[in-house]
Amino acid sequence: MDKNKVEKLVNNALEENSSLFLVDLTIGAENKISVTIDGDNGVPLKECIRVSRFVEGDLDREEEDYSIEVATPDIAKPIVMKRQYVKNIGRIVSVVTAEEKYEGTLAEVNEDNIVLTWEAREPKPVGKGKVTVAKTATLTYNEIKETKVKILFS
Repeated sequence: MDKNKVEKLVNNALEENSSLFLVDLTIGAENKISVTIDGDNGVPLKECIRVSRFVEGDLDREEEDYSIEVATPDIAKPIVMKRQYVKNIGRIVSVVTAEEKYEGTLAEVNEDNIVLTWEAREPKPVGKGKVTVAKTATLTYNEIKETKVKILFS
């Protein structure tokens, strides 16, 4: 199975809906095609079906037997693309770098970095007790090892 051909077919299917984008494409044993797509506003099930059918329409099962699965990213999987960061602005994320681990609200996404904000309790500068202070961290994509969206249950 030609991965480049399949990727081209997936990208052609995604052109019909500009809010969708390809996150991952793998072809495993026995030509099992696994496509992960995401969207700026989520991905309706009908879009996964549409992309699957589009790809199936241009592949010949007589030539090569295959199976195809089109899915959205698992919530437990890390963010892997800048466009996924943009989609998650305002959400609480956990970010791991080589030196430190951060948890805060994804406040801003730029071409070169992301900005996290959070509140922390710190000792007062004078006297006893603690005070709540606003914290900010600007992290470049190069220093980020992993970013995951935190799932909050209320």
